[in-house]
Amino acid sequence: MTQTIEFGLDTFGDVTHANGKPLPHAQVLRDVVAQGVLADQVGVDFIGLGEHHRDDFAISAPEMVMAAIAARTSRIRVGTAVTVLSSDDPIRLFQRLSTLDALSNGRAELILGRGSFTESFPLFGFDLRDYETLFEQKLDLFTRLIRDDKISWSGSHRPALKGQRVYPTPERPLRAWVGVGGSPESVIRAVHFDLPMMLAIIGGSPARFKPFAELYRDAFAQADRPVQPIGVHSPGHIADTDEAARENFFPGYKAMHDRIGRERGWPALQKADFLREVEHGSLYVGSPETVAAKIAGTVKALGLNRFQLKYSAGPVPHAALMRTIELYGTRVIPLVRDMLG
Repeated sequence: MTQTIEFGLDTFGDVTHANGKPLPHAQVLRDVVAQGVLADQVGVDFIGLGEHHRDDFAISAPEMVMAAIAARTSRIRVGTAVTVLSSDDPIRLFQRLSTLDALSNGRAELILGRGSFTESFPLFGFDLRDYETLFEQKLDLFTRLIRDDKISWSGSHRPALKGQRVYPTPERPLRAWVGVGGSPESVIRAVHFDLPMMLAIIGGSPARFKPFAELYRDAFAQADRPVQPIGVHSPGHIADTDEAARENFFPGYKAMHDRIGRERGWPALQKADFLREVEHGSLYVGSPETVAAKIAGTVKALGLNRFQLKYSAGPVPHAALMRTIELYGTRVIPLVRDMLG
């Protein structure tokens, strides 16, 4: 397991605060690039950038930020986390990623998802009533693009293709995952399209997702195909001590949670609920030793090939995010590898 596990970081470009005021999107984007550069320097394997179209997240064009990070690094893989495929064009997405993959010497990848936010649908002229069919058809087309030289395809949401070539041609197949929020249907879809599965576990015990990991492996076995990798994306924060991590992270995490909660009808986050999630759920918040032990437990329980820590959360300051990245790369990852070994 120590030879196959990869360690990543994810961010949505959450708008951070300085002196009690939100920073401009432009500064947040520059800070994300600096975070990616630091992640490369401290040995993180992957950084994923989430696509959103709202004022509390700065990244709406992740491939542009990925390119900026790739230009200043030499080792770290850069990807999306996630690309909202339902409201994108699979062909243009393939062209952007294959271009970035060429310029980064094979370091580009992406995680495809339906997205838990829906602002992109009206923005780009899509009907939410087509939520399921848009994703299913576009995922079908995109998987053909990454595997076939000539594309013949038809669906109900774009013109058919017949023997179409799409350029630039990648030097090697693009690596694409599918994001899964936790439904059996989504797990089976990932198997059907023969894609690695990234489980978004943002609440509750990680162990409750074990049946989904087992279903994924069993479905591949029944199809007589080699099982693809499994990853987990979960939020967290690292500081020198457990107490410092909790105190640094809670205000920003609560601000983000409560803002989204007002839109979706959730109750405001209480400190006791936060601490319960830290201690027993899917918040990886604490000292390097605490976070490493929790990650190792999740990797073992689910049989993971990758773990991705969503290190940004609302207005948590840039300096605190940089410290999390430093500790993740220099302390947490080596500790987890030792624990798994």
